[in-house]
Amino acid sequence: MKYKIKHSTTYRYADFVSLCQNQARLTPKTNQSQICHSSYIEILPPSSYLHEYTDYFNNKVTVFEIAKQHRELTVTMVSEVELLEQQNPDLSAVDMPWEKVKALLTTPNTTTLLKVSEFVLPSQFTPLEAGIRAYALTSFTEGKNLIEACTDLMARIFHDFQYDPGFTTISTPLSVVFAQKRGVCQDFAHFALACLRSIGLAGRYVSGYIETLPPEGEVKLEGADATHAWFAVFVPNYGWVDFDPTNNALPTNQHITLAVGRDFSDVTPLKGVVFGGGSQLLDVAVDMVRLD
Repeated sequence: MKYKIKHSTTYRYADFVSLCQNQARLTPKTNQSQICHSSYIEILPPSSYLHEYTDYFNNKVTVFEIAKQHRELTVTMVSEVELLEQQNPDLSAVDMPWEKVKALLTTPNTTTLLKVSEFVLPSQFTPLEAGIRAYALTSFTEGKNLIEACTDLMARIFHDFQYDPGFTTISTPLSVVFAQKRGVCQDFAHFALACLRSIGLAGRYVSGYIETLPPEGEVKLEGADATHAWFAVFVPNYGWVDFDPTNNALPTNQHITLAVGRDFSDVTPLKGVVFGGGSQLLDVAVDMVRLD
């Protein structure tokens, strides 16, 4: 399955911006499950400087600067991505108690385990708290298979938490999300990561897109698709396995990976600094169009 993805971000400022410098992580990854065949970025007003590099987590980053006055900034990335035809991973072959994985990550003795072990550490958006650890241990009982425990955790978050796009912002503490059992996909991903890390397991944050399909008989609205977030757990001798607690599903043929990191701060689609501007309004629109 091939998709054309158009991700547009527009900032409208109350006053003139004299200079802005930005980082964009908007280029989909190429990995074992997908290929990014092409991507190009459109910036209005045109940038005076543009550079690309690959960051520590192997995400492609576009850096740009606009050194002229403007009251509106629009950044659009257009990409073509192919989701590879493959069977769902045979997770039944993963027969490993979660405590064994924890032990391997506690004393890493290979280059891979050493690199992965940093995903056990707490981060800005995934603090270690006793209540969150207790919640995790309800799924991670003694001797339980790692995949079964993660699947149970994913399902519990799906059923226990209410999707409420108006309840949180990126600055809402995870403790509030946990106490009120409300939030959005990034909150659920952060909460799952905090659960994993609180018991010594390695988890990473995944940002991307999920295709939305209109009700039968209705036309899909332009810009109706969405950025999305989920989490992945590391399984020794197997790799990273993704889980989507917002939809209680393993990401398959409607999820496209954009970037990975410790939490949202490592994968923010667009961030930077501006001189001037005053207050601002933000508008984001995403289109995923099937090409096959």
